[in-house]
Amino acid sequence: MKLVLKQIPNIITSLNLVSGIIALFFAIDGHLTLAGIFICIAAVLDFLDGMAARLLNAYSEIGKNLDSLADLVSFGVAPASILFTLLEFSLFDKNMPLYEIAAGWDQWLILFTACLMPVAGALRLARFNAFQSDEPFFRGLPIPSNGIFWAAMGMMPAIPRCQDFFNLVYSTQNLMILGLFTSGMMIISVPMFSLKFKNLTLNDNWYRYLFIALTVILLIFLKIYGLPLIILTYIILNIILYLAGYKY
Repeated sequence: MKLVLKQIPNIITSLNLVSGIIALFFAIDGHLTLAGIFICIAAVLDFLDGMAARLLNAYSEIGKNLDSLADLVSFGVAPASILFTLLEFSLFDKNMPLYEIAAGWDQWLILFTACLMPVAGALRLARFNAFQSDEPFFRGLPIPSNGIFWAAMGMMPAIPRCQDFFNLVYSTQNLMILGLFTSGMMIISVPMFSLKFKNLTLNDNWYRYLFIALTVILLIFLKIYGLPLIILTYIILNIILYLAGYKY
């Protein structure tokens, strides 16, 4: 029974991987809302496998590496597929099988900028695994945050609220900029705080409380539209604290 219990975190991690694969299939087929939903499911499972590992004290090298491989698919490859399809829509107004795309070399170059995202995610995860430390913060944007950002970008067109907003954000140029930005944030070495509280004092956690308050406000007023803004707020807040010399 103990051996079975020790495998529960790995089972949850495997379900995370399955969710990411399903998201990938939906994304390349043009069903971006479903792709986004399955990335969000993968994010929940990614949270649960860590919780299960702590509760059951079921840590292992296999589990650590399996978690990284699952995260690369769910929050690196699947979001890149959403970006690729969004770029397809922005360039050609439709989603097509790869062999049917009649594009110039510049358009192919634009489409394949999406490949930088899983590469950046892989570099981030490799760095995390190779240089384990006791630092109470992340180095660069956690890859699940990248996944949530692009999951929201895939789901928002199904809930249109402002056409001018879509014309602005979903232009080819802006999609490329956002893709390069979130990819770059994953490999940057800027410290970014985690939401793990060692205590509940305001003095030690004011930036966490501020971020949580902003998250709640954005979700209440903007709902699904608030998700990408939450990730951008997290990045901006960390950069401001870093430039101000704040130490976590």
